[in-house]
Amino acid sequence: MSTSLPAEPLIRDVIIVGSGPAGYTAGIYTGRANRKPLIVAGMMEPGGELMKTTVVENYPGYSYGIEGPDLMDNMQGQAERFGAEILFEEATDLELDGPVKKVTTTDGEVYLARSVIISTGSAHRKLGLPNESALSGRGVSYCATCDGSFFRDQDVAVVGGGDSAAEEALFLTNLAKSVRLIVRGDQLRASKIMADRVMRQPKISVEFNTVVTGILGEDKLHGLILTSADREHPYTVPADGLFIAIGNDPRTALVQGQLELAEQGTIAVDGRSSRTSLPGVFAAGDVIDPSYRQAVTAAASGCVAALDVEHFLANSVPAPLEAATA
Repeated sequence: MSTSLPAEPLIRDVIIVGSGPAGYTAGIYTGRANRKPLIVAGMMEPGGELMKTTVVENYPGYSYGIEGPDLMDNMQGQAERFGAEILFEEATDLELDGPVKKVTTTDGEVYLARSVIISTGSAHRKLGLPNESALSGRGVSYCATCDGSFFRDQDVAVVGGGDSAAEEALFLTNLAKSVRLIVRGDQLRASKIMADRVMRQPKISVEFNTVVTGILGEDKLHGLILTSADREHPYTVPADGLFIAIGNDPRTALVQGQLELAEQGTIAVDGRSSRTSLPGVFAAGDVIDPSYRQAVTAAASGCVAALDVEHFLANSVPAPLEAATA
């Protein structure tokens, strides 16, 4: 009587945790290299922040723009065409040390790989107001570079007092008719040179000691409710656009205590590479980028990660089977 031996666990060449432009681009490149990547794309937000946007006008190759979800669908399909497997589950636990990495998902499955790319992105900090999410992409935005062109010759507002808010406000003066900068404190937290530029710009009016307490509109933003320490009652101002620039939080919860983080809270990488503090672990996209956070830079970062993975796999000894079962 013959007995069958237990199946050996599958150790993949690469698992990509996260999707979006970085994850899908990494999937395209590793797929073309015949590495058969597994992309753990997520359940709640597969495709990343672009799934929440409307027309993307500044991604190369689309002369008349493309809807954010359509762009992500195209990238996903391209990755799948080159052999990537897409898993619509959340990664709940990562074990990144050692020659074999382990990725556990919400369904309890454990996946093994010789290398991992982290492309979990970042999340815009929100005001937490009713109507904010409903009007996202319909007047409410978190990126002036992405959406500013939709507000040419219109009245817009920016919320925030740091360098990011100052940069957004100054950028919008090239497009909008007027820019109202709403600052919670009694002064700008931005660097002196940025603050000076804001205060000298005639198109920008700054309202200190003020917070947004209401966002008005149904299908489209048309106004804001502001509350100021200098006024007795809340007041309403017209606004065609609201740009929220109060910071971003890189999604690094899964790697806390395992990977070195940069001062800004992003995953630290070696120079312009995607190499993290652990061998065989790479990172790409907004989770390593505190500055630019554009679809095109995230995609480029995914390409870098895939090439770094290829170099790592080509120059490393295959992980031993016993490491996978330990």
